[in-house]
This record gives sequence, C-alpha cells and structure tokens, in this order.
Amino acid sequence: MSYGNNPWLKLKEDLRTQAHAVGFEAVGFSSPHPPNNGDHFLQWLDQGWHGSMTWMEKNRQRRMDPGQLVPGSGVIMSVGINYRPPDIGVGGETRPGFPDLAACCRITDYHEIIKEKLFRLASWVEQACDQPVPGRFFVDTAPVMEKSLAVSSGLGWQGKNTLLVTRRWGCWLLLGEYFLPFPLPPDPPADHHCGTCRRCCDVCPTGALDGRGGLDARRCIAYLTLESKHPIPREYRASMGNRVAGCDACLMVCPWNRFAAPTQGNRFIPRESLSRRPLADWAAMTKAEFDVIFAGTSVKRMGRIRFLRNIAIALGNSGEATAVTALIRLLQEPAALIRGAAAWGLGQTLQDPRCQDAHLLAVCALDRARRIEQDPVVAKELIDIQS
Repeated sequence: MSYGNNPWLKLKEDLRTQAHAVGFEAVGFSSPHPPNNGDHFLQWLDQGWHGSMTWMEKNRQRRMDPGQLVPGSGVIMSVGINYRPPDIGVGGETRPGFPDLAACCRITDYHEIIKEKLFRLASWVEQACDQPVPGRFFVDTAPVMEKSLAVSSGLGWQGKNTLLVTRRWGCWLLLGEYFLPFPLPPDPPADHHCGTCRRCCDVCPTGALDGRGGLDARRCIAYLTLESKHPIPREYRASMGNRVAGCDACLMVCPWNRFAAPTQGNRFIPRESLSRRPLADWAAMTKAEFDVIFAGTSVKRMGRIRFLRNIAIALGNSGEATAVTALIRLLQEPAALIRGAAAWGLGQTLQDPRCQDAHLLAVCALDRARRIEQDPVVAKELIDIQS
C-alpha cells in the first residue's frame, strides 16, 4: 500500500476510514500522554468517592500515563459506537410495577461487540503493513482513562454527569481504545459545551453529582445496583424507585441527546422483555432462569443475588399489594443480601396505604422472620421495622 508523500497522515485517515467500515461511528486519535484531568482523578480516589471499586486504586501511574501502560505506543485511537435505543422516551419515563434497567443493561454486552470490531481492525492493520503490528486494544479491561482519552482525541467532552458528551451522539457512545506504535498526528481535543446547564445534576435521584464534573459513586444508583456487593444504604433505597440495574437519569436529560439518531446495530436493540415482566414475577426466578434470561448481557456479571436484592427494594417502592407476596418469597431466600432487602421492602408496604389489604400478611411474615433469622444484618433490618 502506498502512503504518498505523507505516509503517516495517509495511514491515519485510512485507519479512520476502516474503523468506520467495521462499524465504529466515532473515531479520534490522541497522543499517549497523561490526560489533562489526571489530578481530578487522584482527588476523587483520595476522597473515597470510588466506594468499593478498589481496583481503581491500583496501577495509578499506568492509568495516569497511558504511555506506561503500553510502552512504545505512538498514538491512541479512541473508537465509539452509538447505542441510543430506537424508542427511548423523553426524560426516561418508566412504568410503575415494572423494572427499570439502564439501556446498556438491556443490550448484548458491548464489551464483546467492540472487541470483535477491534479484532477486525487489527487484522486490517497487519494486512496493510504486511507484517505483525505490536498494538493492543482495550474495552474497559485495563487501567485506561477512556473518557479522558476520548476528550483528548476530539470525540467530545466530559460532561457534568461525568459521561462523554458529543455534539452528534449526545451521551450515547460506548468506547474502546487501540494503542498503536505509529507516530500518527493526534486530533485536536474537544471543547467543553455544558455551559451553565445543570439538568443532569438536578435530576440525579440521590444527589451524586457535584455540579463540577465530580461523581460520588457511593451515592450513585448505577454503582449501588451494579457494582456494590453490600446492602444498599437505607438512605438511598426509596430514591431507587424501580431501578434494578443501573440508572440513566443523568444521561436522559442531557440536551445534547436531542441530536442523537437511534443505533444502527441490531445487537444494540434493547431486549424489551426485560422491562415488560412485572416486578412481582421476578421474585420466583431461579439461578438457571437468571442465567438464561440475562445470557450475553452485562447484568449476567451482577449475578442473581444482587439482582434480586434490587428487585426487593423496587418491590418495596412499588406501592402494589402484589409486592407483599413476592417479598415474602424473597424473605425466605438463602442469601442474606436478598432477605435483608426483602425485610426492608415489606416494612415499606406496611407504611403504604395502597398495600393495606396485605398488611396482615406482611406482619405475620415479618414476625416469623424475626423468630428464625440468624444473620445479624438481616436481623437488624427486621428490628428496625419493628421499632
């Protein structure tokens, strides 16, 4: 392949063209240098805002300096795929009595999709160069500050919701990175265009966004439902509403999303069956059923126990009499994490006049649970209801 008088520039544009050809809508190039917002990341860690995500503390130097992560890199290629659902509602309304799963949790796990496309791109690179190329690519699998790199490559800016925001796709890009040994010229970084807008901060159910681009993960519903393996703090449970896997609240209200066209990838079309099954029906789900229903999705990694913990809280927030029977079933689960959430959920139904007809059933179930419960955390949940 001939690259003319400026082979590196020609290779860069050929790479961009090929990346589009394999299915990436956004493509940009940045230098393998430390990101501009590295100090903010270190402050975030020092504040403990990463919660139980202790892996974020590891490999700080390599995370801060991508050149150390992949020595010999000359350029980093940031790629993105639009996953905007075709039928998204304005403001992200959800139906009472049904689970609310974030859009990325209702699609095929994007990690594998992006990896497949990067494999195809890597094969093209080696064919074009007619020799092995020591490049490496990542999809949320290494200490890479992917949003910072995407900003440096000109794809967009990191908004007050901490997400990558773009002019064309709003907040709907899923990202990957390809480290290459070529000295390709970087693209100009993107400017920030949030201005004085605070819609994402104001809509956050738990006040996790500080308005300056910072996020306290310990308050974030996405973190609490997907990442945390512990009981969800009592002060955030009511704010969860019917959210059982992630939260799109701050994404949905971003005004830049009005420019985003729906995804063109069939594997990014949401599995609507996940949101159409009533909350009460999920309580009887076995491990085998969970594995089948969520096969190939990111929810599979969360596991049935955490998912049913979240379902129990959503049932407690639902205000439906049918929730009582479902919560009683969950109160008998072997996993203490589920029983504790179910106890709280039943306590909520006792305070809800819409569940009045089932109050006696809830009281009897809670009294029995208090007599036999062995786990101290669950026992305290039951005592707190009694008081």
